[in-house]
Amino acid sequence: MKTNYKKLFSKWAFMALLPAFMGLTSCSEDIDDSNLYTFTGETIEDYLANREEFENFNYILQRVGLDKLLSTYGTYTCFAPKNEAVIEYIDSLYNTTSQDGVAHNGMTQPGLEGLTDSLCNDIAKFHLANLKFMAVDMGKNITITSMLGREMNTSTDPATGNTVVNALSQITSIDNELENGVIHEIDHVLTRSNNMIYGEMVKHDYLSTFVAALEKTKLADSLALRKKDRTFGVDQTFNFYVPEECAIGYTLFVETNDAFARAGVDVDAVKQGDISSLVDYARQVYEHCADQGSGWYDYAMQNNIQVSTGTDYENPWNVLNMFVRYHIVKYKIPYDRLVFTGLNEVSGAGYYEYNETMLPYTLLKVTADGASGPRYINAVNENASLNENDSLNVDQPSRHMIINNPPIVTTNNDYQQPINGYIHCIDKMLVYNEEVPHAVLNERLRFDDTAILPEMMSNGFRGATDAYIRTLNGGISGNDSEASLGGDYIRFPSDFFDYLRIYNGNNTRLYYLPGRANGWNNYQKDEFNCAGAYDFSFRLPPVPAGTYELRMGYTANGNRGMMQVFIGRSPDVTKMKAADIPIDMRNVPSATDKNNAANIATGWTLWTQESDKGVQTDKDMHNLGWMRGPLYYGTTSTNPSRSNVQGLRRIVAKQQFEQGEYWVRFKTCLPENTGTQFHLDFIELVPSTVYSHPTMLEDMY
Repeated sequence: MKTNYKKLFSKWAFMALLPAFMGLTSCSEDIDDSNLYTFTGETIEDYLANREEFENFNYILQRVGLDKLLSTYGTYTCFAPKNEAVIEYIDSLYNTTSQDGVAHNGMTQPGLEGLTDSLCNDIAKFHLANLKFMAVDMGKNITITSMLGREMNTSTDPATGNTVVNALSQITSIDNELENGVIHEIDHVLTRSNNMIYGEMVKHDYLSTFVAALEKTKLADSLALRKKDRTFGVDQTFNFYVPEECAIGYTLFVETNDAFARAGVDVDAVKQGDISSLVDYARQVYEHCADQGSGWYDYAMQNNIQVSTGTDYENPWNVLNMFVRYHIVKYKIPYDRLVFTGLNEVSGAGYYEYNETMLPYTLLKVTADGASGPRYINAVNENASLNENDSLNVDQPSRHMIINNPPIVTTNNDYQQPINGYIHCIDKMLVYNEEVPHAVLNERLRFDDTAILPEMMSNGFRGATDAYIRTLNGGISGNDSEASLGGDYIRFPSDFFDYLRIYNGNNTRLYYLPGRANGWNNYQKDEFNCAGAYDFSFRLPPVPAGTYELRMGYTANGNRGMMQVFIGRSPDVTKMKAADIPIDMRNVPSATDKNNAANIATGWTLWTQESDKGVQTDKDMHNLGWMRGPLYYGTTSTNPSRSNVQGLRRIVAKQQFEQGEYWVRFKTCLPENTGTQFHLDFIELVPSTVYSHPTMLEDMY
C-alpha cells in the first residue's frame, strides 16, 4: 500500500479548459505551461494531496496525469474515496476474474502497484465529471455523465438520508467547494459493470425468471450492441459540437421473482428448467390478441399474423417471445429520465412519456404524479385528455385519477448499471393486453421532438444542459450566422439517426437546441431546428389503429421559413402525399391587434380576456386547422404556452392511421433562402375519441 506521495504540482492552473486531458491513459502527457494562473484557495488536487486519507485515490489520478487536470482552471466534480475504500476495491479486483476471463482483471500483482494504466484511467475518470454537481441536485435522482463517458446515477438512502451514487457508495461529506469545482467524499469506490445487459442480469438471482425467458427466446442475443459500427463525418463549418460515434442502448422493465410468483408463475420450477407456468401466463395474455374481430393487437391483425403457443420460443410471434419483447425499449433510459420534470411544466398536471418497445409498433407509457412521485407503467387515467363535467372548469389541471393497478418502477435496485443500458425492476406484470390500446393510449399522445429519435436518449443528448454540450465541444459555442443560430447546440451528421432521412445532404443542416439556459417557451425547453434549403423526413411513433389528428407544435418567428408537409408509409418520397397547404412559420399573431394577418389566418386570441376562457375561440381555431399552445407548460405559471402568441399547433392531417410505419416529410418552399429555419418543438397524435368526444371537450393542457 502506498502511504506517502508528494504533491507533484503547485497551485497553478490554466485559464481555459484543457479537453486534451479527457483522453489521457498514462502519465506521459505534458502540460502546456503558458497562461498559468495562481489560485488563492485549494484546487481539487490540493484538497486530495493535502489530506493523507486520499493518498491512494490521488496515486491513481497521478498514474494517468489527471492530478494535473484537477490543478487547473475549470469546473469539475470529484467523488473521492478514502484509502480503505480504495484498497478494498483493489483487493476485489485482484481476487476476481474479468467478464472476458482475464485473471485478476489484468492486475500484475496485489495492491496499487499492480494496477495497469488502463485500470487507473477507468477508475479515475469514473469518479470525475466535467460539470459541478451539488448535493441538492443529486438528491433528485439525477444521471451524471463521467469523464469516462459512463453514467453515474444518484439517489437518496431512505434509512440514512444520505445521497448515494450507483446504489452502493454513500456520500459522507458533501459540497466541499474548491477553486475549480467540488469534492464529495464517498465510502466506497464507484463500481461500474463491464457486463452487457444479459451478463449483468444473470448475476442477480431475484431476476432469474426473466433471465430464463430471455434464454429460451434467445432475445439475450438482441441486447449485445453498444454502438453503431461506423463513425460519422464531422463538418465543423460552424463550430458546433458534432458527434462522431453513436451509442446504442436498451432499457428493460423487469419483474422480480416475487412479482412473477404473485402472478402465479412457479419461480422454483423455472429455476429447475420447467418454464411451463411462465409460458402458460404468456399464453393467457397473448394467445388471442390477433384474432380477427375480437383481438386488440392491430398490427398483428392487419398482417394476419398467427400467434404461436408452441415451443418455438425463438419465433417472434410465439407468446413467450411477445411477452419478453414488450419489456424491452431499444434505447437507454436512466431512472431520472423515465419522465422529465422541471422543464417548463407549469400546470402540475403530472408527467408522462411514451416509449416504443421491441414488440413491433407498440408503446408503453410511463407516468409520474408529481416530480418525486412513483413511476407507473401503463397507468389508465379516467377521462384522459378531456375536461370532466363542466367544460368551462379549466382553472385546475386535469389530473385524472389512475383507475387501474399498474406496475410501479422500484427505486431500490442494487444492481450495477450494465454497460449498454438500464434494468428497471417493476412490482407487477407488464403486458400488452387489451387495456393498453383501448385505455392507456386512448388519449392525446404528445411527443417531445427528441422522443421521436431513440439515439437522442442513448447518447445522453435528450435533456442535456447547454453547459454539458459546451464541455463536449471543448468549451466552444457554434455560430451559423446565415440562419441566425448560435450557442451550445449539437449539429448532427445526416446519417446519425435511423428514423430520420435527409434528402439533400449538407443543404439540410440539422441542429438540436437544448434550451435549458435560454428561457424559451418550449415543451421541455428544447427544440429541433433545420437550417438551409431543408428537405427531410422522420418516422412517426406508432399508435393503435384509428382516426387521428396529427399536430405539429412550433414557435413562429421571422427567422422561420415556409414549408410543405408530406405523409407516407415509408421514407420513399415518391410514395408520399402532401398533407396540408404550405405552413408559413414566419407569421406571428398579435396579442393586441385582432386584425393582424396571422390572427385572421389562425383565429388566435388572448384567451384570458374572454369570459369563457377561450373555449369558443378554441373551437374556431380548430375549424381553421390551428390551436393555441398547451396550458401544460410555459416559462412561468402566468406565461403558459397557451398565452404565447408565438406558440402554435398546426393540425397537419386528420386521417386513419394503422398500427405501423408512417413517415412525415418537411420540405422548404423557399429553397433559394438558405438562411431560413425549420422549427419543431413537439408532435401530437390525437384520437378522434378525444378531439371529437360527444359530451366533453379536449382539455387545454
